[in-house]
Order: sequence, then structure tokens, then C-alpha cells
Amino acid sequence: LACVFVRFGEDNGLIDEPLLSGPGDRGAVARAAQQRYFTDHPHDSDRDYLHHVFRRAAALPGLAGVVGEGESPLWLVDPPADACTRLLAVFRRATESGELAHDFTDPTWSTRFLGDLYQDLSEHAKSTYALLQTPEFVEELILDRTLTPAIETFGLARTTLIDPTCGSGHFLLGAFHRLWQAWRDAEPATPEGELAERALKQVTGVDLNPFAAAIARFRLLVAALRVSGITRLADARDFTIDVAVGDSLLWGARTGQLTGMEQAGTAADRQFLYRTEHGDDLRRIFDRQYAAVVGNPPYIVCRDPALNQQYRDRYQSCHRQYSLGVPFTERFFELAVQPDGLGRPAGYVGMITANSFMKREF
Repeated sequence: LACVFVRFGEDNGLIDEPLLSGPGDRGAVARAAQQRYFTDHPHDSDRDYLHHVFRRAAALPGLAGVVGEGESPLWLVDPPADACTRLLAVFRRATESGELAHDFTDPTWSTRFLGDLYQDLSEHAKSTYALLQTPEFVEELILDRTLTPAIETFGLARTTLIDPTCGSGHFLLGAFHRLWQAWRDAEPATPEGELAERALKQVTGVDLNPFAAAIARFRLLVAALRVSGITRLADARDFTIDVAVGDSLLWGARTGQLTGMEQAGTAADRQFLYRTEHGDDLRRIFDRQYAAVVGNPPYIVCRDPALNQQYRDRYQSCHRQYSLGVPFTERFFELAVQPDGLGRPAGYVGMITANSFMKREF
């Protein structure tokens, strides 16, 4: 996945010097760069070279949160050197006609394929995280009924949106584009990059799967670059991308403890953190409420007995053999701004709901 991120940047000119491969003569440039690396580091392997590639990429604005050490889960695995050699061969493979088998060049910089790619390649992601891409027309329908009226209700500057089950970021991308366009319509003289930064700060995503979260971060970065008219990462600002890894069901205060769209007190701290989780970001994200809450939560049954019990203890709606759609329904509604009876409007919630929600006893 990290190789795909880098190759997308290389093939579309976002990264100046190709280090993995690329169409045309860029493949030869990448192989020459690798040869120079081994001349300077004769005892290193292809695994070390890939680490070198990722460190170079992480030094560019925006990519530290995607492939950087301490951020990307790729640094938690240690594949053997020969596996890295085979991986490089995959990204450099040519067809019988001599064309590069995997060419990520796209004048439109569309990144939707990343979610589809990960979903179709990883059976583990499908079964463990119920990873399933949201159709575009469904995403648009839900945003039409949540983000659009939220902007009208709260005003553009005070509108915030969260997807607590963001996956590879379909709702986040749609929300970003709508907010950016709204800002551009309101302030046509303001530089596009500044408007992109504003829109990014209004969009928040969380997902338990660190790989899906990395895809979401990368997609938001590419979208911000495109609307800003930036064609090289080296020329970009370090955009704020608010996507965190963690369990949205286990962070933050519960219903009745939140007091508005601003900070609302101390969240219940977790007793432990997985290495991929962003604890500080999760505390901040779940200690507030949002004008719009959207998403496509997983509708699988939690098979881990201890975690299942934690959800039961925390969410009173968890009954019998409940699916995770049940506690997530509670979570979505409590993350939305609550009316105070004094004229403050309520936030908007839009989510995909399994038909089992209406048919089963839970």
C-alpha cells in the first residue's frame, strides 16, 4: 500500500525523482537511483532501499502522516529482504508489449481506486473490519441530507463533520469538496490553498483500521493539492488532515456529558493503546460534538469476548447477539450537536443502516 502511494506520486509528478518505477524513462531513472543507493550502501538489501524510499517520501509536505515513521503501520512489520525484492518486481513488471503493467498516471488524480484496491486485495480487511466501499450515489444522498442543511443551519464557518467509521474516506472526500466549493463561492478572492486548509480543518475521520485511515489521509492530501493548483508536493503547504486511528466506540464522554461544539471536558481514558492508535487525537476528537455525523458503520458481530463486553458495558442498546451497527447508532447520534431548548439547533446524522436493525430483537 505504501508503494502504491509513492508510485501514484511518482507517476503523476507529485514526487520529482522516481525511486520505485514509472512510465516511460522514469523506470530507468528509478533503477539508476537504486543502483546509486547500493553503491553508497553496499551491505544493504532491497528492504533497506524501500525504507529509504519511504523516508524520502515522508520528508515531503503531507506524506509524513501517510508513510512516516511513528505514523504508518508499515514500520511495525519487518518483511524479509527477498520479499521486498519481489515487491519491487511487482511494481516494475512490464507487459509483453513493453508497457508498465501498473501505471498510476491519471490526469484527474482520482484516488477512489485505492479503497477498491484494498478491499479487493485484503480478505482480512473484509472479514475483520467489514470493509466495504460506499457507492458514490449513497454518499451524495447522505451528504445532501446532512452536510448541506448543516451549512445552512450553523453557517459555513461553524460547520463541522465527522465520520467515526471513515474507512478509506469516501464521505470525507465528498464533504471536503463541498466545503471547499462553498468557501470558494463565499470568498472567490481568497487563495485556493487557504480555502483548502479551512475545509480540511472542518472534516474529521476515525477508523480502527490503520491501513484504511492511511488511504483516507492520502486521498484528502491529493484532493487538497488538486483544488489548490499544486502540482509538486515539494511546493505544498503542510495541510492539516484530521484522520485518526482508533476505536470510535471506546473513546470520549457518553451521552449527557457533552455540552456543545467546543471542548466538553475530560474524556474517559483508555487503559491501554494499540501502537497504531492516536490517543491524543482521539481524546480531542471525541470531546466535542459536530454539526454533521455521517458514515457506513460495520454490521458485523464482535467475536472478541472482552471487547464485546466492553461495548455492552458502555452502550445500553447492546442486546443479545447485537451487531456493531447498534452501538454505532448510539455513537453517531451522541456525536451530533444536541439542541439545548433555548434555540440552539440540533446537528444532522446520516448513516447506512442494515435491515437487520429493524428485524432482529436487538
